[in-house]
Amino acid sequence: MNCDCILSGVGGQGVLSIAAIIAHAAVNSGFTVRQSEVHGMAQRGGAVLAHLRIAGGPIAGDLVPRGAAHLIVSMEPLESLRYLPWLSPGGALVTAAEPFVNIPDYPEPGGILAAIEKLPKGRAVPAADLAKEAGLARAVNMVMVGAASPYLPVTAEVLEKTIGEMFAAKNPEANIKAFRAGRNASGGTK
Repeated sequence: MNCDCILSGVGGQGVLSIAAIIAHAAVNSGFTVRQSEVHGMAQRGGAVLAHLRIAGGPIAGDLVPRGAAHLIVSMEPLESLRYLPWLSPGGALVTAAEPFVNIPDYPEPGGILAAIEKLPKGRAVPAADLAKEAGLARAVNMVMVGAASPYLPVTAEVLEKTIGEMFAAKNPEANIKAFRAGRNASGGTK
């Protein structure tokens, strides 16, 4: 199975940690993985984008072609809409519902969320609240890995094991709890 993903957000939100977790879990599951990242001009607050390609065999390049992404995972709702041209017709978009207002003319958040919910497979997750409930407010990105997990070719068990290993020194239990909260919020059962 092939799975092309676009991961987006702004600097400091953990987009690259999401990419690392999914990529390691996919490799541990026997998949081939290619990844490309673009960091914003500012360490915090600038746009961050990662292309993540997962396949059962060779992958021709690092970048997801426009119109071919099976999944967009975003830490920020406006950033998720920026990458809609990459989403395939049957693809899914999963975003954190909380806006990161870093520009003076940021659009009205309700309109952004309404546009996301109109997508056939569009989902906004209250990631900040779920991370707090899991006991680690900074684990919003792990909530989003959980929310995206039903659309990935990797099992929840492998993702949890990878999270535990990668965050062994940073409260792995709370990060796994945040992952599960996100998975439950997205209705994931795979």
